[in-house]
Amino acid sequence: MNTQGKEGSFKLLFVIMLSSLAIAGLWDKIPSIKNSVHAILNPTAGVLFDWNVTWGMIVIIFILTLITTLFQKYATDQETLREMKKEQKAMSEEMKQYKGHPEKLMEFQKKQFQYIPKMMKLTMRPMIFTGIPLILFFRWFMDVFNTMGNPKFFGFFNWFWFYLVMSIIFSSILRKVLKVV
Repeated sequence: MNTQGKEGSFKLLFVIMLSSLAIAGLWDKIPSIKNSVHAILNPTAGVLFDWNVTWGMIVIIFILTLITTLFQKYATDQETLREMKKEQKAMSEEMKQYKGHPEKLMEFQKKQFQYIPKMMKLTMRPMIFTGIPLILFFRWFMDVFNTMGNPKFFGFFNWFWFYLVMSIIFSSILRKVLKVV
């Protein structure tokens, strides 16, 4: 299987994560970051909040989830991930047969642990492309909803929990529709 170029890199992921943290931390200290993001998002995504806060947020969440799902599909080696999941499932089935044999179970667990770094490298690659934009959106959400007086979605969700719940729902639907591993 040719996974070259789609495996990802922990080093690059680490750099992106540090950059995201730096942006989040410097948001209020370096006005140009905040002002640039507001200049772009206020007239685009902000218009949806002017229309209707709840429905606007649902549309934004759907679009962000669609973009991240598309990156997951096309920035990862889906064929390799499917194969690895099949192998893990087969190994789990085989492990059930050896419940009374701890030494054999340890062998299988060692084999399963070998998959963890490979799977992480393959599945974390889309974060390289989406990490910083999502942090910028989250910081923008914080500013916008603080200005609005922290509205409650469906009467009890703050913006973060609403985003989380809706993105999980949209992600599970989109992953099935787009056949993303």
